Amino acid sequence: MNKTEFLLRLKLQKGLSYLKILQVMQQMPPDEDVDHEWLNCLELPDEILYRVERAFLSDRYESAIENLQRNFKIISFFDDAYPVRLREIYRPPILLFAKGDLSLLEKEVTVIVGSRTPSSYSGKVIENLMPVLLKKKQVIASGLAKGVDALAHQNALNFGGKTIAVVANGLNYFYPRENTILQQQIASRGLLLSEYLPDTPPRPFRFPERNRILAGICKNVIVTEAKAHSGSLITANLALQENRNVFAVPGAITSPLSAGTNQLISAGATPVIDKEIDL
Repeated sequence: MNKTEFLLRLKLQKGLSYLKILQVMQQMPPDEDVDHEWLNCLELPDEILYRVERAFLSDRYESAIENLQRNFKIISFFDDAYPVRLREIYRPPILLFAKGDLSLLEKEVTVIVGSRTPSSYSGKVIENLMPVLLKKKQVIASGLAKGVDALAHQNALNFGGKTIAVVANGLNYFYPRENTILQQQIASRGLLLSEYLPDTPPRPFRFPERNRILAGICKNVIVTEAKAHSGSLITANLALQENRNVFAVPGAITSPLSAGTNQLISAGATPVIDKEIDL
């Protein structure tokens, strides 16, 4: 059995969390398919081993896997199409479900994130930066949330660039609803990406999980506006841990929306002082 199908079976098997599947994946042969002989050599707790064997032997997953492969592009950790940068992060996603142009994962990526309720300042900054970023052959990525995420995706498309949306839910969901048309545009003109099975709903804990993928696929992160405690700072801090370039747009010390970005600059992020950003 090829490794992608096996990992899909594990993903569909109830009772196998990400960490449990990761334990299995760490024992998988890098250049070979999985078979009964390999299965018999697994060193796992009995409870996990039982579920792994059920996933491997059961024929009830065949139609579900065929349906997934028909409707989505699926990349496993062991596939050549899996982004090299992402493979190197702490707790990399085991599987990626995609719609759109997978070749974008081979290009240089700049993530733009910020507040879900930005001021007009973020919009002006993104409009000014976008032509420069696209001239530097950057693919723009974000998380398809309200606010700065949506501005980043939409401006990339408006200026004729490419964009990647990494979402915190399965690809059968449109979240938030007001970004439905934008999500459809990204699927046809860019790339939609998720580590979750397609019918997985958005939940608060999935947004920080999504952020590690954004930090993983990129070379650069730009934060426009962010409060002192926000998801954007999680993405920026994860990017710093993975030795990515982190940029922050400075703002007025009286603005709560600039507290996070000013804090990043104080901690060593590169301030964005004009549109000629040096990536």
